[in-house]
Amino acid sequence: MKTTGPRSITRRSLLAGAAGALAAPMVSPSASAQTPTKINIFAHRVHRTVAVGTQGGDITAEWSRRTGVAVEWTTFDTGPLQERLFREASLSETSVDIGFVLNTQAVPRTANLFEPLEALMRAEPVEDVPDIFPGMIQGLTIGGQLYGLPFRHSSSGMHYNTELFAERGISGPPRTIEEFAEVAKRMSYTRANGTPVVGLVLDGVNYPNVIDIARAWDGEYITPDMRVVANQAPMVRAVTLLRELFVAGAFPRNFSTIRTEDVNTWMQTGRGAMGISGMGRNRIFNDPQASQFAGKITTTTIPVSRELQGRFEVAPAKVEFWGMAIPRTSRNKQLAWSLMREMTSKANTLKAALNGNGPVRNSTYDDPRVRAALPYAEDERKVLRVARVPMPAFDEAQRAADFFREEAESAVLGMKTPQKAMDDLTARVRRLLGQN
Repeated sequence: MKTTGPRSITRRSLLAGAAGALAAPMVSPSASAQTPTKINIFAHRVHRTVAVGTQGGDITAEWSRRTGVAVEWTTFDTGPLQERLFREASLSETSVDIGFVLNTQAVPRTANLFEPLEALMRAEPVEDVPDIFPGMIQGLTIGGQLYGLPFRHSSSGMHYNTELFAERGISGPPRTIEEFAEVAKRMSYTRANGTPVVGLVLDGVNYPNVIDIARAWDGEYITPDMRVVANQAPMVRAVTLLRELFVAGAFPRNFSTIRTEDVNTWMQTGRGAMGISGMGRNRIFNDPQASQFAGKITTTTIPVSRELQGRFEVAPAKVEFWGMAIPRTSRNKQLAWSLMREMTSKANTLKAALNGNGPVRNSTYDDPRVRAALPYAEDERKVLRVARVPMPAFDEAQRAADFFREEAESAVLGMKTPQKAMDDLTARVRRLLGQN
């Protein structure tokens, strides 16, 4: 994304802030003449669950003991959370001190509702910033300013059913995206019990799903500096692959109506041999209470193309995440920052991971308890080291998403060639962005 702010936040500047912290005056809750009795957090209920859970412990408890300030959680579902948070942050003064924001909501239109963090970072740096996966820091940087700290992620991987693979004589996952396409075709068959199987199941051809495949060729829809490149080879290859699988019967005929819950069912019942989605879905696919293949669905990385194997160990798939931000009109910004720093420390990131959170730090994956809980832990870390958000956040992102789905569906259904569909998409989005 283009830098429009007075100073660009980079990993180097964050490190410089940390190095200069000893010389800078520290900002602490005690500096306030009237310290409040509580800090208010607006969050999804899962954020509270992983923050105060029993396995790792409450990551806010020590901070509250030390400061004497209670932490009050108000939780919502995703849509109502964002609506209520933005409304509160628009007021001349708000009682909300920390709000959880999806990376897709971190757009220029809403950035001015939240406090830029550079000055706070200089005064009281976050512990070991390079340990936080870089794609998430980038995803919360708008106009050169950092507006939030990552807290919880979902990164993409490939899931495959080992029992079905064995039935077709396939001993392991595909190692390249080209092999992936061939395996998907081979895994489209009817089982002895009459169950029809498709090689690949996705919840539609929305841009986040297709970008995971395009990243096997290091592709993009829209680059961070806002160039629309959907008609370049990587994305065209991804759409072409889906069209070929559709023609071969290896992709559901009703792909455009499939939703997340449907993918869960297809994988749990053996109707889908492979899926590409968040790695955390492994738990759902292997749920012994719901899955006919509990313990038999393995999660690994999305393979890269043959031509990029020397450049990438795994495909730089997408990462989506929640971050914590401070409303600009909050009355307790320094105190909120103190708590945010505490919640994202190495020790507390680990505690939250043990409570079931998707950890945003590389070092968390070294802990044997995390590795025991997540059989795909090392693969997830490999992805996160190179993962990127699927598309930069901008004010017209939802319309760009709708355009993508329309054009990709037309290509997969054979109404347009993949190249024509992506050419048309590129022209539409460039007009949307005022680039024509």
